[in-house]
Parts: sequence; C-alpha cells; structure tokens
Amino acid sequence: MPVQTISYVKAHLAEAIANARSTGEPLRISQNGTDAAVLQDVESYERTRRALALLKLAAMGDRDTQEGRTVPQDEVFRSLRERLAPPAPRARRASRT
Repeated sequence: MPVQTISYVKAHLAEAIANARSTGEPLRISQNGTDAAVLQDVESYERTRRALALLKLAAMGDRDTQEGRTVPQDEVFRSLRERLAPPAPRARRASRT
C-alpha cells in the first residue's frame, strides 16, 4: 500500500482520489512520520465492509455452536416453510339479502 504525507495529499487530493478509484488500492496517509489515515475508493470500502460483516456472522455462528445455541436443521426448515407459506384463503360470509 503506497504511503504519502498529509501535506502531499492536501495539495494533490483530486489526484489521490482519482488514483484510488482507478487502481482500487488504498493510500496510507502519514502525519509527522506516523500513519494517520487511509484513503480508499468507495467501491473497495463497501467490498471490505461486506467481507467484514460476513466474517462477523461466521464468528457469531461459531460462538453459538460452541455454546450449544443451535437448532436442528429440520426444525429450521419447517419453521421457514410455515412462515413463507401463503395465507389460507378466507371463508366467504353468506350475503344477507
């Protein structure tokens, strides 16, 4: 990952953004010789967020399994079929004439 100083990025922000967009590679920004921030294009940022969300869900699933918080597969599918089943047709009332 390339590194640039904050003063360089301030002076060349449009160029830095265009480069991040075209390469998809983040830019590490340093301030006083220390890493301070990362400039990343939106598409790469969203991909990273989705990947982290999936990893978090996998970790939560592993923890649930280790702690015995599980439900048998057939029970899960039965419950889903019940939830997704179309509602039964309503009985019609006899009209009063």
